[in-house]
Amino acid sequence: MAKITRRQFMKGVVAGGAAVASTMAVPGVVRKAFTAKPSLNIALWNHWIPGAADVHTAIVNEWAVKNNVEVKVDLVGPQVRDIRTIAAAESRARTGHDIIALGPFDSWAFYKQCEPLNDVADYLEKKYGKFDTLGTYLSYSQEDKAWYAIPAPIGSHSYPLVSRTDYFMKYADVDLVDIFPADVNDREASKVDAWNYDAFLKAAKKLHAAGYPFGAAISETSDAMDWLGPLLLSFGSQPMDRDGNITIESDGTMAALEYLKELTQYMPEEDYGSDDASNNRCIISGKGSAIQNPPSAWSVAKRTQPLNAGWMWHHDCPKGPEGRFRGALFYNFILWEWCKEKKAAKELLTYLLEKPQQWKMLTAAQGYDMPQLTPMYEHPVWVQEGPPPGGVYNYVIRGDEQLVVGGYPSHPIAGQAIYSQSILAVMVAKATTGEMSPKDAMKWCASELEMVAG
Repeated sequence: MAKITRRQFMKGVVAGGAAVASTMAVPGVVRKAFTAKPSLNIALWNHWIPGAADVHTAIVNEWAVKNNVEVKVDLVGPQVRDIRTIAAAESRARTGHDIIALGPFDSWAFYKQCEPLNDVADYLEKKYGKFDTLGTYLSYSQEDKAWYAIPAPIGSHSYPLVSRTDYFMKYADVDLVDIFPADVNDREASKVDAWNYDAFLKAAKKLHAAGYPFGAAISETSDAMDWLGPLLLSFGSQPMDRDGNITIESDGTMAALEYLKELTQYMPEEDYGSDDASNNRCIISGKGSAIQNPPSAWSVAKRTQPLNAGWMWHHDCPKGPEGRFRGALFYNFILWEWCKEKKAAKELLTYLLEKPQQWKMLTAAQGYDMPQLTPMYEHPVWVQEGPPPGGVYNYVIRGDEQLVVGGYPSHPIAGQAIYSQSILAVMVAKATTGEMSPKDAMKWCASELEMVAG
């Protein structure tokens, strides 16, 4: 049999053509209990927010009792690689958990062994509206017209700007609370529209001069991809299209690299060697004016540096010539095809994603988790959490930002390689340190992407 390249797959030459089974009864929050007691084993991400994993376990156990199902819950992590390692071992052994929660892109590594979840997705979308664009991108196969995973609220998060409102006001004369108030109805479109990358550059220059720079990784780490990928897209730069055509050598990429050459002059030199915790430490300590991060840095600051936490404001990313993009890492659930109790497993997944259960999960995560169904944005946690009052209100999308992941809009199989290899971040580092000219850095990136496409 002829070898199929990654690019051929991305162009749809080998759509899996998996039959979309419909083994789930009419979904609902609580259905008639199973008469013969099925047994399920589910692996959940062990949330780092204290007490959150206990809530997740209690929700599963509550469903199990009501439906006469024996369920064993394993908490894995919080390191994503731990649960990925387990999934890899189970995919080879074809045994283990029935349901497993995975990080961004990971379900695509196992999609051929996943049970399609179209019936679960169809039910939820009819009830709550469509899953957002990014959740669909990471969980749905356009080639097969199949949901090989289902977007999960547990652990899903995004990367807004987290800024010190006092520093921005004092040193850059920018009132972020006025631009992004804790009520979307109070926003003024002209002020939001003026929050673009030119305005951000001017502010970054002043904040750097005052000794409080914007800090963000430009290294081979996920945090680097989480802000640089969206920034590149906002200038019209994308690595490749869905079919595997390399598109990185463009005017948009050149414009973005020229912009970053200037912005990085006002960022700490250590950013080129940062890990995923470096920017958190920078703003928690009070040494940095802004980072791009979920509310994890703020959550730690509440416990260790409460005065600094009281000045942190989560808000929209700047707008570029081609739009406003924010990075995000979304989790999802998969159901292994060898599960012997598919009907029960699908009903459990449906139950977990119903609004009452999501409400409890979002409360437990204290504003960290981001839902992938927009009606869940109505949850009061982002209004209630503080200090400061309203500081995490704009963590969920309130305006015109589009959530993306580094590597988007490439086919997710290619996107996983682009993201995990930090290809875009390395290109930016080469161009902004002077190792290569922006043009040569683009050419280097294109050659790396050719190897990804295969």
